[in-house]
Amino acid sequence: MAAATSKPVPTPTHETRPYWDGCKAHDLCIQRCIECGNYQFLPRLYCTKCFGERVEWVKASGRAKVLSFTIVRRPVSPAFAGDVPYVVALVTLDEGPTLMTNIIGCPPEQVVIGMPVVVTFEDWTEEISIPKFRPV
Repeated sequence: MAAATSKPVPTPTHETRPYWDGCKAHDLCIQRCIECGNYQFLPRLYCTKCFGERVEWVKASGRAKVLSFTIVRRPVSPAFAGDVPYVVALVTLDEGPTLMTNIIGCPPEQVVIGMPVVVTFEDWTEEISIPKFRPV
């Protein structure tokens, strides 16, 4: 059972509902173009490579590498005060897309560019689980 959170919780839209449904099931889902095979994230109604209108949701491997990161030492709001210091990172999924996330499961000072990571999920509410990454 998820605990209530004081953090801002995402509101799924028509375009993002399959992503958040996947997260709720602890599956990282991204889009793949049926026409050209391109994987993409953020969710779109069309392919960002060929502009095809046939995209499908697929389960990603959950494996990635840290592309860039920063250590946050001052909370962006009181809701995050208990989390500092924490890592905000860009990770590149094995499938190709890059997404912004947090790296957890290790001291922030141990995060390095190129570090292999794997997805994990934090259940923020009964409906919303947030994907984060931890070292492999």
